[in-house]
Amino acid sequence: MLQRNHAESMKKEHLKLTDEERASLTALLAKGSLKVKTFKRATGLLELDRGQSLQAVAVTLRVNYNTVAAWRDRYADNGLDGALYDKPRCGRPIEIDGVARAKITALACTPAPEGHARWKLSLLAEKAVELKYCEHISDTHVGTLLKKTNSNRTSKEPGA
Repeated sequence: MLQRNHAESMKKEHLKLTDEERASLTALLAKGSLKVKTFKRATGLLELDRGQSLQAVAVTLRVNYNTVAAWRDRYADNGLDGALYDKPRCGRPIEIDGVARAKITALACTPAPEGHARWKLSLLAEKAVELKYCEHISDTHVGTLLKKTNSNRTSKEPGA
């Protein structure tokens, strides 16, 4: 029976990138403007390719060991893009995009309609639909949109 060197048997090759993938990851990291999640995944894959252990990569990138193992597994199953980027998530699609939200917020900053001292959430909702910013919106949703801004145009308090 052949006995193998203990260090040799402990060495596990986690993944092997192609030259093209390695160059692609290096170029991606050099780009400079990446989401943190993508940066960490790209760096982790490169480190695993260089022979680093899952634990060493996890410590270096300040993530959990299982996270690095998941990156490795996603690379093996789905390739480079599958490991770097999340799949689109299911769920209700956004009906009111950023442009419509901005328009509704801007509308709330305009003078109140004739006959009203100030904008009410229901008035804003009706006007937003009338101006075709969106197909429909509730006054509650308008309140939520305005709550996420620094101004409260429906407040009775001046300067609030």
